[in-house]
Order: sequence, then C-alpha cells, then structure tokens
Amino acid sequence: MQTSFRRPSILPGFWPAFTYTVIYLSLIVLIPLSAIFFKTATSSWDHIWTVVMSPQVVASYRLSFGASIAAGLISVAVGFLVAWVLVRYEFPGKALVDALVDLPFALPTAVAGIALTSLYAENGWIGQYLAPLGIKVAFTPLGVIVALTFIGLPFVIRSVQPVLADADQELEEAASSLGATRWQVFTRVIFPLIRPALLTGFALAFARALGEYGSVIFIAGNLPMKTEITPLLIVTKLEQYDYAGATAIAAVLLITSFILLLGINVLQRRTRKFMEAA
Repeated sequence: MQTSFRRPSILPGFWPAFTYTVIYLSLIVLIPLSAIFFKTATSSWDHIWTVVMSPQVVASYRLSFGASIAAGLISVAVGFLVAWVLVRYEFPGKALVDALVDLPFALPTAVAGIALTSLYAENGWIGQYLAPLGIKVAFTPLGVIVALTFIGLPFVIRSVQPVLADADQELEEAASSLGATRWQVFTRVIFPLIRPALLTGFALAFARALGEYGSVIFIAGNLPMKTEITPLLIVTKLEQYDYAGATAIAAVLLITSFILLLGINVLQRRTRKFMEAA
C-alpha cells in the first residue's frame, strides 16, 4: 500500500488565495472602473451622446489613439534595437545605458514634458536645427508622439531584453552554417522567438501612452481640435463640474482601449500556440 504525501505549500490553499485575489482586484480595479459607468449612467443618454461625439472630443480621440499607436510602433522598432545592443554587445558605459532605460519610469511626467518642450521648441537644443528644415515638433501632433514614445520605450526594451538574453545563439549559428543569410536568420529564427515579447511591449506602451497626461500637455500646446488629448478633456470636464461628461469620455476611452488590448492579447496567445506547435 502506497501512501502519497503532499508537499506543503508555501502560500495558503487555493480558496484563501483566490478570495484574497478577488477582493484585492475588486477594491483596486473592478470597483473604481465600474464607478465610471455608474456615474455615467446618472446622466441622460442625450447628454452623454452630445459629450462623447462632440467635434472637439472626436478630434481628441483621433489624436490620442493615433499618437498612441504610432508611439507604440516606434517604441517596438527602437526598443528592439536598444535591447539587442544591450544583450549582444559589450561596450564602456553599458551599465549606465541599461540604467538610463528605466529613467522614464522614475522621472515625474511633468518634468519630462517640460524637458521635452525645452529640447524640441523652435529655440531649443534640438528644435533649432529642425526648424530650418521645416520640421516643427513642439506644439504639434508630432510632439505628442515624441512624448508618448519617451514614456513607452522602456516597456518594449524590458519586455524584449530577457527574451534575447535567454535565446540560444547556437540556433542562429546552425542556421548560418546551413547557408541562411542574415535576413533569413532574423526572420525565421530570431523574430519568432521575440514576437510575443514585442507584442507585449507594444500593448504595455500603447496602454501607458493612451492614458498619459503630464508629459504631453506641455509639448502638445493644447490647441483646440489640433493637439488636445482625451485625458486633457476629461480633466477639463472635471474642472467644469461635469462629472457625468468626464466619466462618459473616460468610459469610451476605457472600452475602446480594452477592445484593442484584448485583440493584442488574443494575437499574442495564438502566436505562442503556433510556436509551441511548430
């Protein structure tokens, strides 16, 4: 007769841990998010529709979502290159560069916005060289993309960096020895390994950019119908004591971003299953 012994768990059992998780998520995430919809429901549908579909708000949707997607794509391209350099090469000051990657996490967003505005204004250190070329960054949608890329880039780097560090370089060497070109090694060996990490980094960068406020309002200039981001209009509604209008705009932002992130997560899951099957 064999007696099976269960190894004692470090954490409590399933139900205590599950109950704690549900309570924590309810207090921190679910209840605050549901309060947005409850507050929006206190207003009439005519008022909600008028607020969320006004030309000024629709213009802010286009800027916020468009700039967030553009910044996410730029962060994916640049973040991959930075992660590749940090993982595959040794150079003086590498530890300092690696530490600077996390600077946007620690830097107050308002400070970042002021610094970027000072750099990219027409008389700034960088803007003075772009102005003769007809490129204006500060107080334009391009400035919004620059600010959102600044705060989103670390998410991509930190998502891709550990995957590259754990990747087996012998696979690349084997592919090269079999006659594969550098492009074929990248597309058929390296890229499939880092694709889920790139999708994760893009999702994180996009989510952070969509709700960003402090680093954008200075460099955007907040020109009506041109450089107003959606979070700014939410704050404006709150200052006008139109709480239902503010929550209505926030609800549209929340639902749309959730659908986009859900699609990215589904694509990421399918990519992982395809890799496991292959």
